[in-house]
Amino acid sequence: MVLYYFHMLFSTSELSVSVDTYGNNIIGGGGREHALCYALQRSPSCDAVFCAPGNAGISTSGNATCIPDLDIFDSLAVISFCSKWGVGLVVVGPEAPLVSGLANDLVTAGIPTFGPSAEAASLEGSKDFMKTICHKYGISTAKYQTFSDASAAKQYIKEQGAPIVIKADGLAAGKGVAVATTLEEAYKAVDSMLVEGIFGSAGYRVIVEEFVEGEEASFFALVDGENAIPLESAQDYKRVGDGDTGPNTGGMGAYSPAPVLTKELQNVVMESIILPTVKGMSMEGCKFVGVLYAGLMIDKKSGLPKLIEYNVRFGDPECQVLMVRLESDLAKVLLAACRGELKGVSLKWSPGSAMVVVMASKGYPGSYEKETVIRNLEEAECVAPAVKVFHAGTAFDSDGNFIATGGRVLGITAKGRDLEEARDKAYLAVEEINWPGGFYRQDIGWRAFPQKQFSRNA
Repeated sequence: MVLYYFHMLFSTSELSVSVDTYGNNIIGGGGREHALCYALQRSPSCDAVFCAPGNAGISTSGNATCIPDLDIFDSLAVISFCSKWGVGLVVVGPEAPLVSGLANDLVTAGIPTFGPSAEAASLEGSKDFMKTICHKYGISTAKYQTFSDASAAKQYIKEQGAPIVIKADGLAAGKGVAVATTLEEAYKAVDSMLVEGIFGSAGYRVIVEEFVEGEEASFFALVDGENAIPLESAQDYKRVGDGDTGPNTGGMGAYSPAPVLTKELQNVVMESIILPTVKGMSMEGCKFVGVLYAGLMIDKKSGLPKLIEYNVRFGDPECQVLMVRLESDLAKVLLAACRGELKGVSLKWSPGSAMVVVMASKGYPGSYEKETVIRNLEEAECVAPAVKVFHAGTAFDSDGNFIATGGRVLGITAKGRDLEEARDKAYLAVEEINWPGGFYRQDIGWRAFPQKQFSRNA
């Protein structure tokens, strides 16, 4: 959660904010939240940024004041903090507090909040709900069926054949999707969710979905309940290993812009996916306010985008590359969304490209060792201009060293005149970091380069 405070006068025509004192509160403590703090701190209309709970890297970066003891699932505690400090906008980073209704309670208390209600957050909280909206409002998505009985799911899988995709219906921390290349893998995924219950209540229902061959892309739009404006394009890398091998993760890297999302395709996505969703949610009585993150597959056969999933918050690590490229006043724009006044608003982006390379604890996305020491982070940011290290899972040990506390730990982000320069800067910084307990993919960005440039050392 990002919190920031201010006294403001708001004008739709000019999108202006007159500021005396201005504070933002960011809810969350990962790399996405660090990037949001970084962008909000640069907003001319923002005097201070709080982050709850935050992490060690955010607290030492100067991008925000961390509030580690604020329980982000305790709405009354968050409201009390906002009232005490005169917080003028709350930005909720992660999905879980949104699904649990934090935005509902804050809005009811009169605190401007960028993030959807619990009802609208069902677009991410329930894949079956998302698919139902798609079917009802004619939004292109992969063919699917929903099951709560393992035998029925397996029979459907047998009829459809492999490859096929099995998804837990609810929130599973980015791990609830299995892309099965054989029937046996698919049956195992069904049993793990419906019989063994590895995801708890999130996996009591599963979606069995056709496998769509193509190239993935991430599309983000800011939404005020009725209007939507697109952000720049981005593309992330979900698989843990080089060459897109190994299990899915929360994301091992990303870059922006994404060449696969041409301006023509972006227009198609807005007109055929984003705007029908915004209109549909309004008609369903749960207007969506926040960022709508569409996970897309550009179908290899048709060349057209299909909606694979919705997230109701900024992507991680895509947020990192978007926030370093954003030149507009983020605080003003998010306030406009909260007030239903996005119509006519446009965003300014820096030219060139940005890339983020995620460094993760060895063993991720499986079990991994915690509290391994990380060194040379300051040196990494100094290897080249426009390099920023965003912290996702760090703390301090008793000697004041940074230590890893999560799976994905750091997001090494760089801007360049083009993607090649951004890539070179990012990997130069990665290689400066001394972390024997970490690893990273060495091929982030390969889809955007000719095959001869696949290797960074070529």
